Amino acid sequence: MTENLHIGEKMEKEYRDLQSSSIENGIIFYGLECCEPNYIFKGNNIRENYVIHYIRKGCGTFSSAGRPLVKLKQGDCFILPKGVPCFYQADERDPWEYSWIGLSGIRTGEIFAASSISEKNYLCQIQDTEFKNSLSRLYESLHLPHNMKNSLLTESLLYKMFHDLLDEFPAEVTRKTNSRTQFRLAVEYMRDNYDTGCSILDVCRRLSVSRSYLYSLFKKFAGSSPQKFLTEIRMEEAEHLLKDTDRSIQNIADSIGYGDSFTFSKAFRKSRGCSPTDFRRMRN
Repeated sequence: MTENLHIGEKMEKEYRDLQSSSIENGIIFYGLECCEPNYIFKGNNIRENYVIHYIRKGCGTFSSAGRPLVKLKQGDCFILPKGVPCFYQADERDPWEYSWIGLSGIRTGEIFAASSISEKNYLCQIQDTEFKNSLSRLYESLHLPHNMKNSLLTESLLYKMFHDLLDEFPAEVTRKTNSRTQFRLAVEYMRDNYDTGCSILDVCRRLSVSRSYLYSLFKKFAGSSPQKFLTEIRMEEAEHLLKDTDRSIQNIADSIGYGDSFTFSKAFRKSRGCSPTDFRRMRN
């Protein structure tokens, strides 16, 4: 997957201080580091502000507040929380490259505390999430010429990034409160849109959640994967149409969201143990 956090093929290091214009939330610096093998940050490991890192390439180890070391890699992110000792080191053989954004403001800690990132101070494999996309766009916006228009863009992307973080990676207490509602909304969306060929990715986008979070919802409340649940909705409707109508196999495939009769027949046989034609013959 091509990274959006792109500055230039030859850039190996970057650092810039910014003036925060917001009391509640603001960006005070950002940077990029292509680390040497075993590189360890030599500065103060207890930060006065929050710093979020996204790993663009390679891998390394990370730990905070006495927690065990964990190996993080491309697609993961971690934060250095305000006032919390942290340790992070580039791998010996495949040293990481990461970008970072320093965040200030009286609500920043509150926002991170409402996300599951605060549980371990890192998140794994966020590259296919809206949070990562908004984080990428935020980082890119910091390289635009400094003017009022671009400052407003950066500020809006900062809040979008926070929104996506809490939406896709809520803290445990928030997940417990909202998970059943989110599951119900996902099922409703599937039932309303299965005939349009909607995918699991469409469901994720509709609810603004990650695939892994959606999977956990369905395992918890349905005992199956989202894909299996969606397929079952389609198969139940296919059974009804095969038994009670004389519509063609291709027409039925179209009406339940399959692009062609072959894909539909293959899915039906896998689910029901026989072809749609045989099923119709046995029921009639």
